[in-house]
Amino acid sequence: MKKWHLAALLFCLIPLNLFAAQSNQAAQTGRFFVNPMVGIIDMESSSYDPELNYSLGGGYNYNANLSSEILATYAEDKSGSDSDVYSISIGGIYHLIPEESLVPYLVAGLGLLTVDEDGEDNDHHGQLNYGAGLKYFLSDDFAVNTEVRHMLATSGESNNLLASAGLVYYFGGQKPAPAPLDSDGDGVIDADDQCPNTPAGVTVNSMGCPLDTDGDGVYDYLDKCPGTPAGVAVDGKGCPLDTDGDGVYDYLDKCPGTPKGVAVDAVGCPLPMDSDGDGVYDDVDRCPNSPAGAHVDEYGCQLVLTLLIEFDTNKADIRPQHIQDMTNAAAFINKYPGEKILISGHTDSDGSEAYNQQLSQRRADAVKAYLIQNYAIDGTNLTAKGFGESQPIADNTTAAGKQKNRRVELSLFNN
Repeated sequence: MKKWHLAALLFCLIPLNLFAAQSNQAAQTGRFFVNPMVGIIDMESSSYDPELNYSLGGGYNYNANLSSEILATYAEDKSGSDSDVYSISIGGIYHLIPEESLVPYLVAGLGLLTVDEDGEDNDHHGQLNYGAGLKYFLSDDFAVNTEVRHMLATSGESNNLLASAGLVYYFGGQKPAPAPLDSDGDGVIDADDQCPNTPAGVTVNSMGCPLDTDGDGVYDYLDKCPGTPAGVAVDGKGCPLDTDGDGVYDYLDKCPGTPKGVAVDAVGCPLPMDSDGDGVYDDVDRCPNSPAGAHVDEYGCQLVLTLLIEFDTNKADIRPQHIQDMTNAAAFINKYPGEKILISGHTDSDGSEAYNQQLSQRRADAVKAYLIQNYAIDGTNLTAKGFGESQPIADNTTAAGKQKNRRVELSLFNN
């Protein structure tokens, strides 16, 4: 096996993956270094068979890529004779990817190779060396390296191969300051960040705090009600308070404290109520509780004409003295052409309930028939219905009250 096979083996001896380096060659700009190494030199001349080669390099890092180097080597012949090999060279190193922890590099140098054989005069040769290596950073100050150099003697001597591995120590100069931390990645370094742990992607101000455009104390990315006016109290979602829950924010609510469930207008005040649904609001309605479907006047009172017609006992005939009442009834109907008219008959409480129901129906029918026959009223819009004694308007315990309850009413209705 040739000796250069040993050099290839030596090149793989350093367990580079045992360390989790954080530094790199780029961090060494402006620093000096020393690089002791041990290795094997293979001199193709048959006269010498050196043992291990010892090297000591040193230099200066001009920038991330380029360094100068002075390299001295020494090797003793294995035969035990007083024969030694020395070399010294000046050159440079070029680092290929200085920003990484594992850095390949190229080397080249010019110098002098001296062979001291058995105390005889030294044999001096000019030499050119070049090669390649790998450097792995253990920390900011230390790295391990391994390299192979081809050494060419200018005197025509056979070529020599030098394989080495060693430790690089960096010193002096100013170490570059570590990059300021920005733990939450918002673009503001931790030292200046007054709002650490901002969620990713949230826009922040120069102090590292999320924006609050409307100044309500709730960040924009959380604010469900952007654009809140200045000074308005808000909840945790950035929305103005609505204390009475009427759907109108407090700062707009002209009627705070509205009971729950009450419909309000745009300024939070209750809408006018129309309890009986007659189209007239309660605050104007003089006749609350109008029957459903009844036509009412502007004050909410049903349009009703009450006829106090006296009938003979157990009869439903219209007496002559009530002709004016019937004329008034016809005028009432004609005042609302096309409207549905309810003719309702009522009695007092004398007699049985069933009898009074039949009697009230007969009298309502009698008024309807009289109006159709004598006033040319269209009967299709008239409905006669008896209510018996069920709807008194006066006290049935007195004669005067009973007289008022024996009546016929005409009213407009929808159904």
